[in-house]
Amino acid sequence: MAGSPKEGSKTAKKIITALVLLALSFAILWFVQRLFMPKYQVGVIEGSFTEEYYKEKVPHDVIIFGDCDAYESYSPVKMYEEYGISAYIRGSGEQYINQSYYLLKDVLRTETPKVVVLSVHNLQHDVPRNEAYNRMTLDGMRWSKDKVDAINSSMTKDETFASYVFPILRYHDRWSELTKTDFKHVFSKDITSHNGYYMRCDVKPMGKLPPAKPLLNYRFGDNAMSYLDKIRVLCEENGIELILVRAPIDYGWYEKWDENVENYAAQYGLTYINFCNYKEEIGLDMSVDTYDAGVHLNIYGAEKLSTYFGQYLVDNYDLTDYREVPAVAAEYEKDIEFYNFMRDDQLREIEQYGELKSYGANAIEN
Repeated sequence: MAGSPKEGSKTAKKIITALVLLALSFAILWFVQRLFMPKYQVGVIEGSFTEEYYKEKVPHDVIIFGDCDAYESYSPVKMYEEYGISAYIRGSGEQYINQSYYLLKDVLRTETPKVVVLSVHNLQHDVPRNEAYNRMTLDGMRWSKDKVDAINSSMTKDETFASYVFPILRYHDRWSELTKTDFKHVFSKDITSHNGYYMRCDVKPMGKLPPAKPLLNYRFGDNAMSYLDKIRVLCEENGIELILVRAPIDYGWYEKWDENVENYAAQYGLTYINFCNYKEEIGLDMSVDTYDAGVHLNIYGAEKLSTYFGQYLVDNYDLTDYREVPAVAAEYEKDIEFYNFMRDDQLREIEQYGELKSYGANAIEN
Protein backbone atom coordinates (compact mmCIF):
# COMPACT_ATOMS: atom_id res chain seq x y z
CA MET A 1 0.00 0.00 0.00
CA ALA A 2 1.42 3.35 -1.03
CA GLY A 3 2.45 5.77 1.69
CA SER A 4 0.19 8.62 2.58
CA PRO A 5 0.67 12.14 1.16
CA LYS A 6 1.65 13.21 4.67
CA GLU A 7 4.51 10.69 4.82
CA GLY A 8 5.68 11.73 1.34
CA SER A 9 5.73 15.36 2.42
CA LYS A 10 7.87 14.49 5.47
CA THR A 11 10.34 12.59 3.29
CA ALA A 12 10.61 15.49 0.86
CA LYS A 13 11.23 17.90 3.73
CA LYS A 14 13.99 15.67 5.09
CA ILE A 15 15.67 15.51 1.69
CA ILE A 16 15.43 19.28 1.23
CA THR A 17 16.78 19.86 4.75
CA ALA A 18 19.69 17.48 4.11
CA LEU A 19 20.52 19.21 0.83
CA VAL A 20 20.38 22.65 2.45
CA LEU A 21 22.66 21.50 5.28
CA LEU A 22 25.06 19.96 2.77
CA ALA A 23 25.15 23.14 0.71
CA LEU A 24 25.64 25.22 3.85
CA SER A 25 28.50 22.97 4.96
CA PHE A 26 30.25 23.38 1.60
CA ALA A 27 29.70 27.16 1.73
CA ILE A 28 31.24 27.35 5.20
CA LEU A 29 34.17 25.16 4.13
CA TRP A 30 34.75 27.34 1.07
CA PHE A 31 34.61 30.53 3.14
CA VAL A 32 36.99 29.21 5.80
CA GLN A 33 39.43 28.05 3.14
CA ARG A 34 39.32 31.45 1.45
CA LEU A 35 39.82 33.16 4.81
CA PHE A 36 42.74 31.00 5.89
CA MET A 37 44.67 31.00 2.61
CA PRO A 38 47.44 33.63 2.56
CA LYS A 39 46.37 36.69 0.58
CA TYR A 40 49.86 37.89 -0.48
CA GLN A 41 48.60 41.47 -0.64
CA VAL A 42 51.31 42.92 1.60
CA GLY A 43 54.85 41.76 2.21
CA VAL A 44 55.56 38.66 0.15
CA ILE A 45 53.22 39.64 -2.68
CA GLU A 46 54.78 37.19 -5.15
CA GLY A 47 52.19 34.61 -4.10
CA SER A 48 49.55 36.67 -5.92
CA PHE A 49 51.29 36.75 -9.29
CA THR A 50 50.07 33.42 -10.71
CA GLU A 51 46.37 34.23 -10.43
CA GLU A 52 46.69 37.83 -11.60
CA TYR A 53 47.31 36.63 -15.15
CA TYR A 54 43.70 35.46 -15.43
CA LYS A 55 42.47 39.05 -15.05
CA GLU A 56 44.22 40.13 -18.25
CA LYS A 57 42.00 41.49 -21.03
CA VAL A 58 44.56 41.79 -23.83
CA PRO A 59 46.55 39.35 -26.01
CA HIS A 60 50.27 38.95 -25.43
CA ASP A 61 52.93 38.48 -28.10
CA VAL A 62 55.63 37.81 -25.49
CA ILE A 63 55.32 35.81 -22.29
CA ILE A 64 58.21 35.45 -19.87
CA PHE A 65 58.53 32.50 -17.49
CA GLY A 66 60.73 31.99 -14.47
CA ASP A 67 61.55 32.87 -10.90
CA CYS A 68 62.77 36.20 -9.49
CA ASP A 69 65.24 36.45 -12.36
CA ALA A 70 62.15 36.93 -14.53
CA TYR A 71 59.65 38.95 -12.52
CA GLU A 72 62.19 41.41 -11.10
CA SER A 73 64.18 42.02 -14.29
CA TYR A 74 61.69 42.98 -17.02
CA SER A 75 59.04 45.69 -17.09
CA PRO A 76 56.29 44.85 -19.61
CA VAL A 77 54.80 48.32 -19.16
CA LYS A 78 58.11 49.85 -20.21
CA MET A 79 58.26 47.53 -23.23
CA TYR A 80 54.79 48.65 -24.24
CA GLU A 81 55.54 52.34 -23.80
CA GLU A 82 58.76 52.12 -25.81
CA TYR A 83 57.81 49.63 -28.54
CA GLY A 84 54.12 48.70 -28.27
CA ILE A 85 55.05 45.17 -27.18
CA SER A 86 52.32 43.36 -25.25
CA ALA A 87 54.17 41.16 -22.76
CA TYR A 88 53.39 39.37 -19.53
CA ILE A 89 55.55 37.67 -16.92
CA ARG A 90 54.26 34.39 -15.54
CA GLY A 91 56.76 34.17 -12.73
CA SER A 92 56.72 33.44 -9.03
CA GLY A 93 59.12 32.91 -6.14
CA GLU A 94 61.59 30.11 -6.90
CA GLN A 95 59.40 28.95 -9.77
CA TYR A 96 60.76 25.56 -10.80
CA ILE A 97 61.28 24.58 -14.42
CA ASN A 98 58.52 21.96 -14.33
CA GLN A 99 56.11 24.65 -13.10
CA SER A 100 57.11 26.96 -15.94
CA TYR A 101 56.21 24.13 -18.32
CA TYR A 102 52.72 23.66 -16.89
CA LEU A 103 52.14 27.42 -16.71
CA LEU A 104 53.03 27.57 -20.42
CA LYS A 105 50.47 24.83 -21.10
CA ASP A 106 48.01 26.85 -19.02
CA VAL A 107 48.68 29.93 -21.18
CA LEU A 108 48.10 27.94 -24.36
CA ARG A 109 44.58 27.15 -23.21
CA THR A 110 43.59 30.75 -24.00
CA GLU A 111 46.29 32.34 -26.17
CA THR A 112 49.39 31.57 -28.25
CA PRO A 113 52.22 34.06 -27.87
CA LYS A 114 54.70 34.63 -30.68
CA VAL A 115 57.69 34.50 -28.33
CA VAL A 116 58.28 32.64 -25.07
CA VAL A 117 61.15 33.90 -22.93
CA LEU A 118 62.41 31.40 -20.37
CA SER A 119 64.71 32.33 -17.51
CA VAL A 120 67.24 29.51 -17.06
CA HIS A 121 68.09 30.49 -13.49
CA ASN A 122 66.13 27.68 -11.87
CA LEU A 123 67.61 24.91 -13.98
CA GLN A 124 69.91 24.64 -10.98
CA HIS A 125 67.12 22.90 -9.03
CA ASP A 126 66.37 19.47 -10.42
CA VAL A 127 63.15 19.05 -8.44
CA PRO A 128 60.95 21.34 -6.33
CA ARG A 129 62.35 21.60 -2.83
CA ASN A 130 60.09 23.91 -0.85
CA GLU A 131 56.36 23.58 -0.17
CA ALA A 132 55.93 27.30 0.53
CA TYR A 133 57.24 28.17 -2.93
CA ASN A 134 55.12 25.43 -4.48
CA ARG A 135 52.04 27.02 -2.93
CA MET A 136 52.97 30.50 -4.12
CA THR A 137 53.06 29.21 -7.69
CA LEU A 138 50.35 26.55 -7.75
CA ASP A 139 47.56 27.76 -5.44
CA GLY A 140 46.76 30.59 -7.84
CA MET A 141 46.46 28.36 -10.94
CA ARG A 142 42.98 27.73 -12.24
CA TRP A 143 41.88 24.13 -11.94
CA SER A 144 42.58 22.10 -15.04
CA LYS A 145 44.51 18.99 -16.00
CA ASP A 146 47.58 21.23 -16.22
CA LYS A 147 47.21 22.26 -12.59
CA VAL A 148 46.71 18.64 -11.51
CA ASP A 149 49.84 17.61 -13.39
CA ALA A 150 51.78 20.59 -12.01
CA ILE A 151 50.84 19.62 -8.46
CA ASN A 152 51.75 15.96 -8.96
CA SER A 153 55.13 16.90 -10.43
CA SER A 154 55.89 19.43 -7.67
CA MET A 155 54.81 17.94 -4.34
CA THR A 156 57.54 17.42 -1.77
CA LYS A 157 57.48 14.26 0.35
CA ASP A 158 55.45 15.89 3.12
CA GLU A 159 52.71 17.25 0.84
CA THR A 160 49.44 15.66 -0.19
CA PHE A 161 47.28 16.28 -3.23
CA ALA A 162 44.24 16.62 -0.97
CA SER A 163 45.78 19.70 0.67
CA TYR A 164 45.72 21.45 -2.72
CA VAL A 165 42.08 20.54 -3.26
CA PHE A 166 41.23 21.51 0.32
CA PRO A 167 43.77 24.17 1.33
CA ILE A 168 42.34 24.22 4.85
CA LEU A 169 44.35 21.04 5.43
CA ARG A 170 47.52 23.10 5.10
CA TYR A 171 46.37 26.42 6.49
CA HIS A 172 44.24 25.23 9.43
CA ASP A 173 46.72 26.65 11.96
CA ARG A 174 46.41 30.24 10.75
CA TRP A 175 43.80 31.28 13.33
CA SER A 176 46.34 33.29 15.32
CA GLU A 177 47.87 34.81 12.16
CA LEU A 178 44.71 36.28 10.62
CA THR A 179 44.79 40.02 9.97
CA LYS A 180 42.43 42.66 8.64
CA THR A 181 43.85 41.95 5.19
CA ASP A 182 42.63 38.34 5.35
CA PHE A 183 39.05 39.46 5.98
CA LYS A 184 39.21 42.33 3.51
CA HIS A 185 40.33 40.07 0.66
CA VAL A 186 38.29 36.94 1.26
CA PHE A 187 36.31 37.43 -1.97
CA SER A 188 38.63 39.60 -4.07
CA LYS A 189 42.25 40.64 -4.21
CA ASP A 190 43.99 43.75 -5.48
CA ILE A 191 46.48 43.59 -8.34
CA THR A 192 50.00 43.69 -6.89
CA SER A 193 52.18 43.31 -9.99
CA HIS A 194 52.50 45.13 -13.30
CA ASN A 195 51.85 42.49 -15.94
CA GLY A 196 53.73 40.14 -13.63
CA TYR A 197 56.56 42.59 -12.85
CA TYR A 198 57.52 43.17 -9.20
CA MET A 199 58.33 46.86 -8.76
CA ARG A 200 60.94 48.16 -6.32
CA CYS A 201 62.08 51.77 -6.41
CA ASP A 202 64.55 51.70 -3.53
CA VAL A 203 68.30 51.63 -4.07
CA LYS A 204 70.97 49.60 -2.28
CA PRO A 205 74.24 49.56 -4.22
CA MET A 206 75.95 46.30 -5.04
CA GLY A 207 78.80 45.54 -2.70
CA LYS A 208 81.42 42.83 -2.90
CA LEU A 209 79.63 39.56 -3.53
CA PRO A 210 80.85 36.47 -1.69
CA PRO A 211 82.75 33.98 -3.87
CA ALA A 212 80.62 31.14 -5.20
CA LYS A 213 81.27 27.81 -3.54
CA PRO A 214 82.64 25.21 -5.95
CA LEU A 215 80.32 22.34 -6.83
CA LEU A 216 81.14 18.68 -7.27
CA ASN A 217 79.02 18.49 -10.40
CA TYR A 218 77.92 21.28 -12.72
CA ARG A 219 75.48 19.20 -14.76
CA PHE A 220 71.85 20.19 -14.57
CA GLY A 221 69.62 17.40 -13.28
CA ASP A 222 67.87 14.99 -15.62
CA ASN A 223 64.44 16.07 -14.43
CA ALA A 224 65.13 19.76 -14.99
CA MET A 225 66.54 19.08 -18.44
CA SER A 226 63.60 16.89 -19.37
CA TYR A 227 61.22 19.77 -18.61
CA LEU A 228 63.40 22.14 -20.61
CA ASP A 229 63.01 19.69 -23.49
CA LYS A 230 59.25 19.66 -22.98
CA ILE A 231 59.09 23.46 -23.08
CA ARG A 232 61.17 23.51 -26.27
CA VAL A 233 59.01 20.87 -27.98
CA LEU A 234 55.77 22.56 -26.87
CA CYS A 235 56.96 25.83 -28.37
CA GLU A 236 57.94 24.07 -31.62
CA GLU A 237 54.55 22.38 -31.86
CA ASN A 238 52.77 25.72 -31.48
CA GLY A 239 55.01 27.78 -33.77
CA ILE A 240 56.42 29.80 -30.86
CA GLU A 241 59.94 31.20 -30.83
CA LEU A 242 61.76 30.22 -27.62
CA ILE A 243 64.44 32.47 -26.13
CA LEU A 244 66.52 31.39 -23.14
CA VAL A 245 67.72 34.24 -20.93
CA ARG A 246 69.77 34.97 -17.86
CA ALA A 247 69.25 38.22 -15.95
CA PRO A 248 72.26 40.55 -15.61
CA ILE A 249 72.94 39.41 -12.05
CA ASP A 250 76.36 38.05 -11.10
CA TYR A 251 75.17 36.40 -7.90
CA GLY A 252 74.16 32.72 -7.84
CA TRP A 253 75.41 31.51 -11.22
CA TYR A 254 78.42 29.58 -12.52
CA GLU A 255 80.30 29.87 -15.80
CA LYS A 256 80.00 26.12 -16.30
CA TRP A 257 76.22 26.38 -15.96
CA ASP A 258 76.36 29.05 -18.62
CA GLU A 259 78.33 26.70 -20.87
CA ASN A 260 75.66 24.03 -20.36
CA VAL A 261 72.92 26.40 -21.54
CA GLU A 262 75.02 27.63 -24.47
CA ASN A 263 75.63 24.05 -25.60
CA TYR A 264 71.93 23.21 -25.31
CA ALA A 265 70.92 26.30 -27.29
CA ALA A 266 73.47 25.51 -30.00
CA GLN A 267 72.27 21.89 -30.21
CA TYR A 268 68.67 22.92 -30.87
CA GLY A 269 69.17 26.20 -32.70
CA LEU A 270 67.81 28.35 -29.87
CA THR A 271 68.72 31.88 -28.88
CA TYR A 272 70.38 32.21 -25.48
CA ILE A 273 71.12 35.65 -24.07
CA ASN A 274 73.09 36.03 -20.87
CA PHE A 275 72.51 39.69 -20.14
CA CYS A 276 75.51 39.70 -17.79
CA ASN A 277 77.55 39.96 -20.99
CA TYR A 278 75.75 43.14 -22.11
CA LYS A 279 75.72 45.33 -19.01
CA GLU A 280 77.57 48.16 -20.71
CA GLU A 281 75.26 48.13 -23.74
CA ILE A 282 72.22 48.01 -21.44
CA GLY A 283 73.63 50.93 -19.45
CA LEU A 284 73.43 49.18 -16.10
CA ASP A 285 75.08 50.77 -13.11
CA MET A 286 74.82 48.44 -10.13
CA SER A 287 75.45 51.29 -7.73
CA VAL A 288 71.94 52.59 -8.52
CA ASP A 289 70.13 49.82 -10.44
CA THR A 290 69.62 47.28 -7.63
CA TYR A 291 67.60 47.44 -4.42
CA ASP A 292 69.31 44.63 -2.52
CA ALA A 293 73.05 44.92 -3.11
CA GLY A 294 73.09 43.26 -6.50
CA VAL A 295 70.83 40.23 -6.07
CA HIS A 296 67.90 41.76 -8.00
CA LEU A 297 67.31 44.78 -10.19
CA ASN A 298 65.20 47.72 -9.04
CA ILE A 299 62.89 49.67 -11.36
CA TYR A 300 65.77 51.66 -12.83
CA GLY A 301 67.68 48.53 -13.80
CA ALA A 302 64.57 46.69 -15.00
CA GLU A 303 63.55 49.60 -17.23
CA LYS A 304 67.03 49.80 -18.76
CA LEU A 305 67.01 46.05 -19.44
CA SER A 306 63.48 46.23 -20.83
CA THR A 307 64.42 49.01 -23.23
CA TYR A 308 67.42 47.01 -24.45
CA PHE A 309 65.59 43.69 -24.71
CA GLY A 310 62.51 45.29 -26.23
CA GLN A 311 64.63 46.70 -29.05
CA TYR A 312 66.08 43.23 -29.65
CA LEU A 313 62.59 41.72 -29.78
CA VAL A 314 61.16 44.19 -32.31
CA ASP A 315 64.30 43.91 -34.44
CA ASN A 316 64.19 40.11 -34.62
CA TYR A 317 60.53 39.06 -34.38
CA ASP A 318 57.30 40.05 -36.10
CA LEU A 319 55.54 41.65 -33.15
CA THR A 320 52.42 43.79 -33.23
CA ASP A 321 52.66 47.41 -32.13
CA TYR A 322 49.66 47.38 -29.82
CA ARG A 323 49.84 51.13 -29.32
CA GLU A 324 48.05 51.21 -32.67
CA VAL A 325 45.27 48.83 -31.57
CA PRO A 326 42.73 51.05 -29.76
CA ALA A 327 41.09 48.40 -27.57
CA VAL A 328 44.46 47.10 -26.35
CA ALA A 329 45.92 50.59 -26.00
CA ALA A 330 43.01 51.58 -23.76
CA GLU A 331 43.78 48.71 -21.37
CA TYR A 332 47.47 49.56 -21.35
CA GLU A 333 46.70 53.16 -20.47
CA LYS A 334 45.17 51.80 -17.25
CA ASP A 335 48.29 49.70 -16.67
CA ILE A 336 50.52 52.73 -17.19
CA GLU A 337 48.44 54.79 -14.77
CA PHE A 338 48.73 52.09 -12.09
CA TYR A 339 52.46 51.66 -12.78
CA ASN A 340 53.12 55.38 -12.40
CA PHE A 341 50.96 55.59 -9.28
CA MET A 342 52.88 52.81 -7.52
CA ARG A 343 56.23 54.23 -8.62
CA ASP A 344 55.34 57.68 -7.29
CA ASP A 345 53.92 56.21 -4.09
CA GLN A 346 57.11 54.26 -3.43
CA LEU A 347 59.24 57.33 -4.14
CA ARG A 348 57.17 59.43 -1.70
CA GLU A 349 57.60 56.79 0.97
CA ILE A 350 61.36 56.59 0.40
CA GLU A 351 61.62 60.36 0.63
CA GLN A 352 59.59 60.42 3.83
CA TYR A 353 61.13 57.47 5.69
CA GLY A 354 64.38 56.79 3.86
CA GLU A 355 63.11 53.29 3.06
CA LEU A 356 60.07 51.37 1.87
CA LYS A 357 57.75 50.47 4.73
CA SER A 358 54.61 49.48 2.83
CA TYR A 359 56.30 47.40 0.13
CA GLY A 360 58.55 44.38 0.08
CA ALA A 361 59.00 41.36 2.31
CA ASN A 362 59.34 43.42 5.50
CA ALA A 363 56.05 45.29 5.07
CA ILE A 364 53.63 44.72 7.93
CA GLU A 365 50.25 43.15 7.13
CA ASN A 366 47.39 44.62 9.16
